[in-house]
Amino acid sequence: MTKSQTSAKPKPSPKAQPPAKVQPAKPKSSPTRPKVYYAIFLIAWVVLSMIISQSVVGAPMFWLLGEKFIQPLWTGLYYLLSYSLAIALIIFVPPRLSKKLSTTPTELGIDRWPTFVDIGLAPIGYIVYIMLANFLTQLMRFFPWFNADETQDVGFTAGYLSGPEKIIAIISLVVIAPLAEELIMRGWLYGKLRSRTKCWVAIILTSLTFALLHGQWNVGVSVFMLSVVLCSLREITGTIWSGVLLHMLSNGIAFYLLYIAGFY
Repeated sequence: MTKSQTSAKPKPSPKAQPPAKVQPAKPKSSPTRPKVYYAIFLIAWVVLSMIISQSVVGAPMFWLLGEKFIQPLWTGLYYLLSYSLAIALIIFVPPRLSKKLSTTPTELGIDRWPTFVDIGLAPIGYIVYIMLANFLTQLMRFFPWFNADETQDVGFTAGYLSGPEKIIAIISLVVIAPLAEELIMRGWLYGKLRSRTKCWVAIILTSLTFALLHGQWNVGVSVFMLSVVLCSLREITGTIWSGVLLHMLSNGIAFYLLYIAGFY
């Protein structure tokens, strides 16, 4: 045995390391919760903006004009100003609060002009809407508190419009209202909801909000089904134009029956 072999010292065994502490797993937040909060914010913002715009425009006009406020000219001006303010609040204010709330033309459904497909789908959608609305209305008649014959107050007195006044009413009800409501409801609200939720969820939430804003049970049932069809057209075509045309068609037929044919 050599000297180097006899003098070699055994290497000390490495000290045992204490077991690593296991950190408790952090509970994962539910992925659906932010979507719920987001949907609640969008719906609340639309409802609040509509109420604010109608109050801000309507209250001063009623205070200044008194009974003249119900005249068609001032009612038409009220439609124009209140919808314009609502669009400004709903579409242009949220991006000031957060860049995530900025909106693109594609999200609004206005990234292209109407096509012949949009025009052709509008009357088809109207027929589907009438069938669904009548079916749901008949079901609702089983509830004693549901009044299917209640007249909707649109701001114009039926049967008492002259020629120029009818033109103002047509512009307000058949042009301004459909354009503004589609841009707000099936454009901004549905576009925002659809980017975060499933198609059917976005349709139901948008339609319930649209029905709620009309404030009457019988009208709410009808416009709920109208909104379901309008959202479906938005989903099919990718834009709001077919829905705008359908909405104009629906309001135009109702205007004829109410203000021209005299069915009121």
